[in-house]
Amino acid sequence: MSGAISARRVAYETLRAVHDADAYANLVLPTAIARARLSPGDAALATELTYGTLRQQGTWDAVIGVAAKRPADTLDPPVRDILRLGVHQLLATRVPPHAAVNESVALTRDSVGERAVGFVNAVLRTIGTADPATWVSRAEEAARSDDERLSVRTSHPVWVIRALRRALDDEGRASELADLLAADNDPPRVTMTALPGLATIPEESDQTSFSPYGFRAPAGDPGRLVAASHGALRVQDEGSQLAALALSEVAPVRSGERWLDLCAAPGGKTALLAARVFQAREAGTAVELEANEVSPTRAGLVRRSLEPIPFEVPVSEQDGRERAGAAAYDRILVDAPCTGLGALRRRPESRWRKSPQDVAPLAQLQRELLSAAVAGLRPGGVVAYVTCSPHLVETRDVAAEVTDHYGNGLRELDARDVLRRVSRAPLDLATPNSGAGRAQLWPHRHGTDAMSITLLQRAQ
Repeated sequence: MSGAISARRVAYETLRAVHDADAYANLVLPTAIARARLSPGDAALATELTYGTLRQQGTWDAVIGVAAKRPADTLDPPVRDILRLGVHQLLATRVPPHAAVNESVALTRDSVGERAVGFVNAVLRTIGTADPATWVSRAEEAARSDDERLSVRTSHPVWVIRALRRALDDEGRASELADLLAADNDPPRVTMTALPGLATIPEESDQTSFSPYGFRAPAGDPGRLVAASHGALRVQDEGSQLAALALSEVAPVRSGERWLDLCAAPGGKTALLAARVFQAREAGTAVELEANEVSPTRAGLVRRSLEPIPFEVPVSEQDGRERAGAAAYDRILVDAPCTGLGALRRRPESRWRKSPQDVAPLAQLQRELLSAAVAGLRPGGVVAYVTCSPHLVETRDVAAEVTDHYGNGLRELDARDVLRRVSRAPLDLATPNSGAGRAQLWPHRHGTDAMSITLLQRAQ
């Protein structure tokens, strides 16, 4: 088997893990590449095939449906994934058409069996007869509404398009929808952070626009930087950095403060908070940090993330709705479980994994976690409510309901003002129609995940 076929097989097996076992490509793919011992070139091919196919899955399924004369979701799942890979090569890469078809047929024969070879061959050869624009146009003709046509064109589910439109409209910027959907389909550059007090940004790197500790990874494998620094340099989206910094910089740190990261996995924000605590301690200000993650496996990720920190950060494994207690902490981070619609650049499979029916249960959990965190604040304490989603039900509505419940006992701070103070450069943050102080970051505007940050302070 040639290297090119090995790269395709790695991509195919990753897609099968994503679709069959709800795995995440960013966790499965590196291990699969290492196990296959792919060369750097073949590893790059496997990465492009995997992530490119996942990003364009909606568009490719629509094209497959037209070419096969049957909906893609009626096909045998392994065959559907092979076709998706083949279509991506035909319509979005420089792979020669004959190679894309022939290798897809070989992959079908090896993975599915002879019974599906003729079908895969016929569908891909049909698709190879026209250019991408023609096929997308044909697929759009089969759509029943403008939003369905936009869904085909941008490879976003209709419900996601509508949720993103509403979130932008809340800022008076619904006209930016096309830019946002395009940004979701652009592979993001690797962004890293240098934990303050423990590492400095490498001289050969470019600093990011906003986070004082963020930088773009230089050419090569960022894992080498991580390993050489023992984790003090690490991969982290700039939006995640700003979310952690919003809590640590919301007010001057006082001696005796206790901080808690309530939903800590995988631990990137926890580590940045811990580094800021380390700096405070070095300056003579006694601060304690604790972390919590209900899943034992994910709690292990938090502990590994904290390995560079030169003091112990206790990591508990309790239900976050019970963990904070009563009036015990000065600052609490609630990085709540959410739909993940803000990280579609980095986790393209998320757009296909969630449905509108997932939103209400998640919002209920978010309300419960945020309410528990507010109860766990000391007078004057602050909770940072963070979601990697701009969906208004998960962001604006959750914060508003909890704030209304506490009445005069809780007030919303201006998170936008805090982020502007933290940022290295002017930060364009819109004022939502509600007039609240929530800060919403965007891929197309800030180059970050679409992180929502709300700061709530308990009355003195």
